Amino acid sequence: MRVTKLPVAPTSALKVLMVLVLALTMSACSWFGHKGDPLDTLPLPLLYARAHNDLIHSDYSAAEKAYQRLIARFPSGPFNEQAQLELAYAQYKNNKPDDAYSTINRFIKANPLNPHVDYAYYLRGLINFDRTAGVIERVFSSKQEGAQTRRDQGYNLKAFDDFSELSRRFPDSAYAADARQRMIYLRNVLAQFEINVAKFYLRNKAFVASADRAQYVIEHYQESPQAGDALAILCRSYLMLNQKDQAAQVRQVLALNYPDHPYLKDPKWPHTPSTLRKMIPFSGHY
Repeated sequence: MRVTKLPVAPTSALKVLMVLVLALTMSACSWFGHKGDPLDTLPLPLLYARAHNDLIHSDYSAAEKAYQRLIARFPSGPFNEQAQLELAYAQYKNNKPDDAYSTINRFIKANPLNPHVDYAYYLRGLINFDRTAGVIERVFSSKQEGAQTRRDQGYNLKAFDDFSELSRRFPDSAYAADARQRMIYLRNVLAQFEINVAKFYLRNKAFVASADRAQYVIEHYQESPQAGDALAILCRSYLMLNQKDQAAQVRQVLALNYPDHPYLKDPKWPHTPSTLRKMIPFSGHY
């Protein structure tokens, strides 16, 4: 699902030429005792080659500095636009999501007709997509989805909107397929978050609130795997509110669409986890 490569780089031959000329230029500077930051004197093609070379060799801090100098010294033209895209990517890879988000937003606003604006929307989605995950989730990646569903969902919602806009505006983009896969993942994460909250309300006998959360999942995430759990929680909530007719109708829908759901055999589902279970890290209970 990981498709983060940058669009449009110089051709292979041109890249080789750029690197060779850059190397010769830097050597000449050392021969003649040139002082000062070469980023302030390099001509545009060589400055871009320097920044791009740092980027492809994963020296993101150096790449960021070089791109920023290029943008400041040459505030217009195709090199500037490409530098903005690659600067945002360098900041993203250098774990500077706020800077990367600001850079890519400026690019989208200033260059709505750029042939690579689809990548800009995709990168903006990636920035938000990765912001929710913390250090622990990155270390224990197999538990990441469970942890995600217990965090604030603001960035996940933004990422979903970014990927949705990319898919809607650029359905044939090279990044659209990956964006749609991420949207499915995010939809399920968002739905599970609502289910977790609904279960919490149900355990604490806030039955109107649990019914509202379950109804929200049914209305907004009906294609998610969590829709069955939402129907079960809604049925239980209605029963506890003494709305037996509504509960019977919801149970029929659950039995028709999810005949193997555990609630149909166990009317006390979901069970309240034990205190010990709640204390186990990454158990999914809180």
